[in-house]
Amino acid sequence: MNFWDIVAYFFWTTVFISYLMVLFAVIGDVMGDRALNWTTKTAWILLLVFVPFLTAVIYLIARGPGMNERQGQAVREAQTETDKYIRDVAGANPSPAHEIVKAKALLDTGTINQDEFDALKQQALSAHPARMTV
Repeated sequence: MNFWDIVAYFFWTTVFISYLMVLFAVIGDVMGDRALNWTTKTAWILLLVFVPFLTAVIYLIARGPGMNERQGQAVREAQTETDKYIRDVAGANPSPAHEIVKAKALLDTGTINQDEFDALKQQALSAHPARMTV
């Protein structure tokens, strides 16, 4: 192998990998597009299987601009779900008053004794010093 054979090998390898990336991006966009019905999705996938290069080029020309919008929408939805999850988890860290109410309920049911209640109360108050008001 001479130098130009190696350069050609790397060039065609890069072209092939780039083509695969485009192919998978098109497949992902077809499957993720909620506006397409299942028959249209099936047609695009079958065309990608039997005439892959031409179909990928046609898809990018015809529906390429919408790919970015659909990807952006998916990212926004994922971010919204993540934010909602974080808010739910952050809400699981209650205020000292809430922790004291829970400890009082345990005391009332007899699950803990007065000393344990006092310890839990002190722990709740010391864990949130900024929330305490006199």
